[in-house]
Amino acid sequence: MFSIKEKVFSLFWLCGLLVPLTIMGAAGETKGQELNPFNITMGLLGGLALFLYGMELMSDGLKKAAGEKMKLILAALSKNRFLGVLTGTVTTAIIQSSSVTTVLLVGFVSAGLMSLSQSVSIIFGANIGTTITAQIIAFKVTKYALLMIAVGFGMLFFSKKEAIRQYGGILLGLGLVFYGMSVMSGTMKPLRTNEDFINLMANMSNPLLGILTAALFTALVQSSSATTGVVIVLAMQGIITLEAGIALSLGANIGTCITAGVASIGKPREAVRVAMVHVFFNTAGVILILPFISPFADLARSFSPVADPSMPVQDALAAVVPRQIANAHTFFNVTMAIIFLPFTSQLAHFLNRILPDKPKPKEPESLKVRYLDESLYQTPELALEAVGHECMRIGNRVVEMLSAILVFLSQGKKREHELLKTKRREIEQLESMTLEYLRNLNSGDLSPEQSQKLMNLLSVVNHLENMSEFLHVEILQIRKKMESNAIKLDQESLLKLQPMINETVKAFKTTMNALENQDSALAKKVSKMKDHVSETAESFKKEQSLELLGNKDDAIGSYRIEIAMIDILKRVFYHTRRIARRI
Repeated sequence: MFSIKEKVFSLFWLCGLLVPLTIMGAAGETKGQELNPFNITMGLLGGLALFLYGMELMSDGLKKAAGEKMKLILAALSKNRFLGVLTGTVTTAIIQSSSVTTVLLVGFVSAGLMSLSQSVSIIFGANIGTTITAQIIAFKVTKYALLMIAVGFGMLFFSKKEAIRQYGGILLGLGLVFYGMSVMSGTMKPLRTNEDFINLMANMSNPLLGILTAALFTALVQSSSATTGVVIVLAMQGIITLEAGIALSLGANIGTCITAGVASIGKPREAVRVAMVHVFFNTAGVILILPFISPFADLARSFSPVADPSMPVQDALAAVVPRQIANAHTFFNVTMAIIFLPFTSQLAHFLNRILPDKPKPKEPESLKVRYLDESLYQTPELALEAVGHECMRIGNRVVEMLSAILVFLSQGKKREHELLKTKRREIEQLESMTLEYLRNLNSGDLSPEQSQKLMNLLSVVNHLENMSEFLHVEILQIRKKMESNAIKLDQESLLKLQPMINETVKAFKTTMNALENQDSALAKKVSKMKDHVSETAESFKKEQSLELLGNKDDAIGSYRIEIAMIDILKRVFYHTRRIARRI
C-alpha cells in the first residue's frame, strides 16, 4: 500500500510529465509544419518514456493480478511441445515482454527447474505472446488515453482493495502507453512533409538497413514492444510503408535477444543454451523471410483492412498500415513457431553439441544454492516457489542426519561423525543464503498473499536450521557422555528406539512433501500424527522405566541415553508440526 507521501509525490510526478508534453503537443499542432528540433526531440523522448513506464506499470499490474495463476501457468510445463508454446504465449502476454520471459527461462534452467528441451518451445510461444502488445497498440484509442490514466490512477492510489489497485495499475499503464504513443505521433506530424526525414524513412524499405536499425534500437531500450510501438506511430502518420514496417519489426525480434544474452553471462552452460535458442530462433526466422518480404507484405494486406482508393496516399497509409504491421508481426511469429516446432529436440541436441558442459568445479556443491536465482525477483510467485525447492534441499540433509544418529551413537564411527558435521555445516550455509534471498525478495513489491507466503517460508527455514543445530550439538554431547561413562547401546535398545525414529522421519518427510506440493491436506495429516507419536514416545519411556525399576544390570546409563534420545526426537517432531502449520 502506498503512503500518503508516495501518493502525492507520484501525482506531482505524473502531472509534471503529462502537462508539459500536452502543451508541447498542442504547440506542435498549432505551428503546422514548422520544424522545431527541440520540441521534436523532447516529444519523442518524453513520449517514449511514458510508453516504457506505462508498459512497466501494466506488466506489474498483470503479474500481481495473475498472482497464483503465474505458478499454475508455469506448472503446465511438460515435454509436450504444444503446451510449451501455449505456456510461452500466455506467460509473455502477462509479462508483456519476450525478453523477460527468456530471462526467466535462463533463471529456471540455471536453477534446475526445467530442462533445455522444455524451454525451446516456450521461447517459440514467447515470440507469439509479444505480438499481443502490437495488436493492442494498433487500435487507435489514443483519444481515451487521458480518461484511462485518470480512472486507473484513482483506482491504484485511492482504493484500499488490493484487487482494485492491481487493475488500476493495469489501466493506468495502458493509458500511459496510449498517451505516450499520442505524444510521439503528434511530435512526428510535422515530419510528414520533411524531405530529409521522408528520404530517411524510405531507406527503411531496404530490409537489411531496417532490420539493423530496429535491432540496435531494441537492444538500447531492451523492449521489442517499444520498437513496435514507435514503428506503429510512424505508420499512423503515413511515414513508412508496410514493407519498411515489416523490416523494422523483424529487427526488433533480433534486438530483443540481447537482454537474454546478457542475463546468461556467468550462468551455467544450460542457461547460455537457452539464450542461444532465442538468438537462433529469431535470427533464423528473419533469414528465412528476408528474401520474401514483398510477397509477405502482399499476404499481410490480403487479410488486413484496405484503404479507400479515393484517399491521398499518405492518409491511406496512415489508415491501414498500423493494423497491417501488427497482423504481419503476429502472422510471422506464429508461422515461424509452426515451422520450427517439430525440431525442438533436434535444436536442443544441436546446442548441447556446440555448447558442451564445462567441467564441474571442485568446490563443494553445498556452497551454492541450486534454485535461487536473482532473475526470479521480478516474478515473486516464482521466486517463492524456488525458495520452497531450496527448503527441500535443506530438509533432505536433516533426513540424512536423522538416519545417521543411531549408527553414530551405537558405533561412534568417524564417518557418521563427519557426516553429521558436514550436513550441519551445509544446512547452515544454505540457510544463510536462503535468508538473504528472502530478504532481498521482501524489499520488492509483494502482494499481501505473497508477503504471508514469504513469512511462512522464513519460519520453515528457521525451523529446519534449529533442528539441524540441536541434532548435531545434542547427539555429540550424548556420544561424549557414553564414551566418558563407558555406556553402550545394545542391539535390543537400538531396536526399541527405531520405531520412534521411523515415526519422526515419516512425519518429517510427509511435511516436506506437503511443502513441495503446497498440499495443506497432507500437512494436516502431520498434525493428526501428534497423538500417535506421543503414544509411541510414552510407551517407550514406560517400558524403559519398568526395566530400570527391575534392577537390570547397568540400566541407569542406558536409560538416560535412551530417554534423552526420545526427548530429541520429540523436539524434531515439534518443529516438524510447526512447519506443517505454515503450509
